[in-house]
Amino acid sequence: MKPQDLVRPEILALKAYHVPDAQGMVKLDAMENPYSLPESLRAELAERLAHVDLNRYPQPSPQKLREAIARRMDVPRGMEVLLGNGSDELIALLIQALARPGAALMYPSPTFVMYSMGATFNRMKAVAVPLREDFTLDAGAFIERMQAEKPALVFIAYPNNPTGVLYPENDLVEIIKACPGLVVIDEAYHVFAGKTFIGRISEFPNLVVIRTVSKLGLAGIRLGYLVGRPEWVAELDKVRPPYNVSVLTQAAALFMLEKLDVLEEQAARIRSERTSLGRELKALKGVTVFPSEANFFLIRVPDAVRTDEALKRRNVLVKNLHPGIANGLRITVGTPDENRILLAALKQALR
Repeated sequence: MKPQDLVRPEILALKAYHVPDAQGMVKLDAMENPYSLPESLRAELAERLAHVDLNRYPQPSPQKLREAIARRMDVPRGMEVLLGNGSDELIALLIQALARPGAALMYPSPTFVMYSMGATFNRMKAVAVPLREDFTLDAGAFIERMQAEKPALVFIAYPNNPTGVLYPENDLVEIIKACPGLVVIDEAYHVFAGKTFIGRISEFPNLVVIRTVSKLGLAGIRLGYLVGRPEWVAELDKVRPPYNVSVLTQAAALFMLEKLDVLEEQAARIRSERTSLGRELKALKGVTVFPSEANFFLIRVPDAVRTDEALKRRNVLVKNLHPGIANGLRITVGTPDENRILLAALKQALR
């Protein structure tokens, strides 16, 4: 007996989500915050984690952490918070909960691959609506397609990954109003964009917002959170696995929410570096740089495969988006030193 005899054909046709080995590389492929915590804060965190009861299961829905997130992230009164093992798990829970037979899941394309993969896993119809050539959103075309498909679920990354584009707020409001299903605004990069829909959730009965603390500087603890009306959170919580957020994650998140100013200061440094890096990238011959409100840039080069391989030989790791975006590379904003290394390597790679 072989896997091919039993595994669903649509799963056999997929490729696993590949994460390359980054050992010894200048790692600019995964939109991580490049800054470590200050040494004094690391020592405090270690002391906090040392008192965690590893022999006990975590609280299944930790009220203290949910309340801290609600307070620090300005969640409107009356809205609820649901926690996940990263926003990836929240995306999976949303799709599982709404995957009725024949239901459609819709999103602008290109975007985060886990939306379409989640649709495949749960046998939802995936409806990808192409963005314009400059990766802006044609809201009118999206609404027209939405009215034809009647999706149960719509995902919109705000700003988008891998393009970095922040769609106009009014366009998203029109989509939310016209959607017959649930609209999920994915704000993984909100700290770099300075825009959010969290304050508007109470206006729309079909809107939830998901976020992750990964881009803020805590990718290693794997914590995502969803904000929505109580009636939505109550149903989604039924799909959530018990104990899905570890005791170490809960303790680390509570500690860092008390020190949020440190992470926000790092995000400000990244935004400043984004401006500098964007200017330098635009000066490179043969490179098209798309505007970004996230912590990365999408660039187009004459030959992405060749350029990517040349960068790897110089120990610089970026994301080659082929075939999703022809000759597209996604480059995370690093530290000033990392960005200098990237630019020097990229100049050589483009020759």
